[in-house]
Amino acid sequence: MEQIGTETVKQNRTLRGAESREAQMRPTSWKPPEMLPSPNRRPGIEHRWIRISMMNYVDAPNISSKFREGYTPCKAEEYPELMMHAVQEGRFKGNIEHGGLLLCSIPTEFLQQREAHFANINKAQTESVDNNFLRERDSRSNMAMIVEKRSKVTFGSDS
Repeated sequence: MEQIGTETVKQNRTLRGAESREAQMRPTSWKPPEMLPSPNRRPGIEHRWIRISMMNYVDAPNISSKFREGYTPCKAEEYPELMMHAVQEGRFKGNIEHGGLLLCSIPTEFLQQREAHFANINKAQTESVDNNFLRERDSRSNMAMIVEKRSKVTFGSDS
């Protein structure tokens, strides 16, 4: 309200504090921070943190096996959102490392080929077990053989 002479005039104004961005935002809830930072998604590329050391000892077999699978270290300049984790010296200088883990990428099609490869191995092993099981069936028996393919995992003493 503003007083002009003897009259009081009511003004239709919103308070300056109500116009701020913070006042318009919804309240958000707290959530624990991620253990590992996540890079922004990129089409056709999958990311994975690969162990390069454990307890200050280099894990060379793990590193080399992942590189042979097709993983390549991510360059820090290509990921500005993770630049604070860039390695300043050593073998992986210029890459992104966090707590003994190196951020690596691989084309999505490589992962699909890998998944298909292991699915074929699993299928072949399952067929082998089934064939061996059915072969050992006693042909003189008139009982039908029931094949139940189900597994159950339990923990503790209730098993």
